[in-house]
Amino acid sequence: MIANYHTHTFRCNHATGTEREYIEHAILGGLEVLGFADHAPMPFEGEYYSGFRMKLQETEDYVCTLRSLQKEYAKDIRILIGFEAEYYPAVFPRFLEFIEPYDIDYLLLGQHALYNEEGAPMCGAPTEDPRLLSQYIAQVKEGLSTGKFLYHAHPDMMRFVGDPQEYQKQMTDYCRFCKERNIPLEINLLGLMDNRWYPNKNFWEIAGAVGNCGIIGCDAHRADVLSNMQLHSQGEQWAKNFAIPLLSNLL
Repeated sequence: MIANYHTHTFRCNHATGTEREYIEHAILGGLEVLGFADHAPMPFEGEYYSGFRMKLQETEDYVCTLRSLQKEYAKDIRILIGFEAEYYPAVFPRFLEFIEPYDIDYLLLGQHALYNEEGAPMCGAPTEDPRLLSQYIAQVKEGLSTGKFLYHAHPDMMRFVGDPQEYQKQMTDYCRFCKERNIPLEINLLGLMDNRWYPNKNFWEIAGAVGNCGIIGCDAHRADVLSNMQLHSQGEQWAKNFAIPLLSNLL
């Protein structure tokens, strides 16, 4: 593993440590590229704010801090600046307009809620409703079709616990969509480390059969994950188990 594009900061309100600590651990872990992709600020209408992302007014500090560290560590590691963002149809155009002056390097699609988030189901909430699974797939397809995202982070986050055949059918369709467009799918090390419902074995069996390519994402919410070689090896083994060819460096 030589690159990680999925790194958070304290601004998302559920990560710890300084940017410098993440960079030092990335160097210790042998990474050549470290991409920060904290939960994106979203210009929702009205006063709504979801507490798991940075505030709009924190964006300037996020970018300026990382620009400074890019220069300081230029000889040691390549640092990239991005965001992990959802595709919310009513918000996305305003979001792109908001971040345009910052000239960021990339976006990751990380779909945490359906529709436009406010009052909508969260993707991590268990559901047996195939209509919600269909909405998730339709929404991420639409988001990825914009061409704005580098890859799909934790694509198996949607926690569908209904009919396995329905899951097989809909996720096969989704994986074929990504295969046709060469969109990498992320093996998420945070989920692996915390024994979450993702990575989902059923999903990765489908991805392996379809022939999708993958990338390992630390989804680092604390610095030491970036130097945890055992965890990195577990991600690589996961890919081997499901015959997923891994991409190492995307930018």
